[in-house]
Amino acid sequence: MSLFKLKSPYELINGQKNTVDKITESIKAGNQKQAILGVTGSGKTFTMANIIANLDRPALVMAHNKTLAAQLAQEFKEFFPDNEVHYFVSYYDYYQPEAYVVKTDTYIEKEATINEEIDRLRHAATENLLTRRDVIIVASVSCIYGIGEVDDYTNQILELEVGKIYEFESILDNLVALQFKRAWADFKPGTFHILGDTIEIYPSSRETVWTLEFFGNELDRITRRQPLTWEIFENRQKIKVFPAKHTVTTTDKINQIVPLIKKELEERLKIFTDAWELVKAERLKTKVEYDIEMMLETGYVNWIENYSMYLSDRKPWESPSTLLSFFPKDFLTFIDESHMTIPQIGWMYAWDRARKENLIQNWFRLPSAFENRPLKFDEFEKLTGQTVYVSATPADYEVNNSSIVVEQIIRPTWLLDPNIEVKDMNFMVDDIMSNIVEARSRNERVLITTITKKSSEQLSEYLASNWVKVRYLHSEVETLERLEIIRDLRSGKIEVIVGVNLLREWLDLPEVSFIWIIDADKQGFLRSTRSLLQIIGRAARNVNWRVTMYSHWARLSKAMEEVIEITKNRRELQDNYNKEHNIEPFTVLSKIKELAMTGKKSYALEKWENLSSKIKRLELEMDIASVNLEFEKAAEIRDILLELRKGKK
Repeated sequence: MSLFKLKSPYELINGQKNTVDKITESIKAGNQKQAILGVTGSGKTFTMANIIANLDRPALVMAHNKTLAAQLAQEFKEFFPDNEVHYFVSYYDYYQPEAYVVKTDTYIEKEATINEEIDRLRHAATENLLTRRDVIIVASVSCIYGIGEVDDYTNQILELEVGKIYEFESILDNLVALQFKRAWADFKPGTFHILGDTIEIYPSSRETVWTLEFFGNELDRITRRQPLTWEIFENRQKIKVFPAKHTVTTTDKINQIVPLIKKELEERLKIFTDAWELVKAERLKTKVEYDIEMMLETGYVNWIENYSMYLSDRKPWESPSTLLSFFPKDFLTFIDESHMTIPQIGWMYAWDRARKENLIQNWFRLPSAFENRPLKFDEFEKLTGQTVYVSATPADYEVNNSSIVVEQIIRPTWLLDPNIEVKDMNFMVDDIMSNIVEARSRNERVLITTITKKSSEQLSEYLASNWVKVRYLHSEVETLERLEIIRDLRSGKIEVIVGVNLLREWLDLPEVSFIWIIDADKQGFLRSTRSLLQIIGRAARNVNWRVTMYSHWARLSKAMEEVIEITKNRRELQDNYNKEHNIEPFTVLSKIKELAMTGKKSYALEKWENLSSKIKRLELEMDIASVNLEFEKAAEIRDILLELRKGKK
């Protein structure tokens, strides 16, 4: 009996079925790597879903940012409504890692605001991986960071069963050991509270609570309830209570590792004192001794991850435990937009190492903190097992390392690649305005991509002054707000989005019929062949699809020539297929989805939380500017803060 039940109003077309069959056969033959070269709009997600259903194995689907991961997760939830589909991304709304700026001798404390809803989704993901097989996890690249040892996590699971005798106080002690906190007024995930002979436990992975009712020392009843109304959803005979945090440990483990930490501290302090670096020695001694004291008293400290090598009993050369460690051995890995995701996986370790180097060399951390790290690329490859790379523009790495590369060119909407126009930038603004009027007349949308933030801002201001409903989408827009902007574009609240590098991969925007690429002839990453193909693909779901590349004197770069040739060939291939089967291309207007993967909280509340995060971040930036004697910059940030605080009142 199949574990995965794929439900969809669509049927696989010939091109998709060919891809599904070939990739399925390759994986069954034992091949480790395979690639899908699927043009934008060819239904790559539906293809992945069919491969998972065919092979009936747990799957990890990786994307290179939160926005893409959220959209993928929503798609997979629709394809597999009866199975477990989870969203696993970084739970920080704002994250300033611990760092040291050598130039200004500035130590920056770790600063973070955690999105509790995303934290809940992360816990739900790991719980389901440990308890069932019909699981699909859609994750960003943050899944390669350490999250605590699986064995420590599973060994701490508390099992409770109706009819058995328990010491009431013993259960409370166990909950504290699992990092649950006793709640008084603020009852939320990761807490518990006591009402007479009843214990209520709010798991970190759920939106409901477990209620344990005792008769003396006998556990009389277990129910799952709504935390506010106490509505009962089910009665249970037996439950498992998972740790409230992924990084868990025991008192015995803390007692075992403290001597090891002290020994490393003594060795480092000797180096300082011998060199008469007494200030640095005192700084390191104070910080580490405080951490030790907190761990002995509470079993936890805010930056306990810096001691993960000791906590997990790892050697410096051994891999940290990550989300991948929670999967069974036979899981499948799909790397979406692999041409972007693979390089990101590769450089994350190097970036993390460089930041830690500064902290350790300047005596803020012990050398063992190096082992609180993401996976190295070779470690990642060993842990992922059988992998499918998915991209409209796979890089040489994916192509050269795959046993089979399957092209998926024919679109289920039968849409042809566009005829690409190349125009002189001198006439760009007038041309853009006239085309916006045309798009508006058909209730369609426009995407414009520029080469710099400044040019994006200037063009946005000009369009807004001419009564165009426009938004500028840039890297500082937070994840949830970015999703809201995209949703507003689809609904018509926005007609035009202008951006630099955020409009390229995997956005389902069937209302978009015009793509304008400004400075298309510039050399570099943003105007490479792969990038241009990805930008063009954003309108691959609209029958009126048009692309204009603006360049100086309408000249063609090598990348532009290659893209024009590729799209011409694909257009001819699709056109021949359509004529052979007597098919007319059409626009498919998919449903505008709510932001379901980010929880049930209203977006107004999310905006409020984002504002709080932004204020905290700006306060930190103002302090750093002051420390660096950049008083003009600090004053500018102060003025922004005053305005933001007014808006919050």
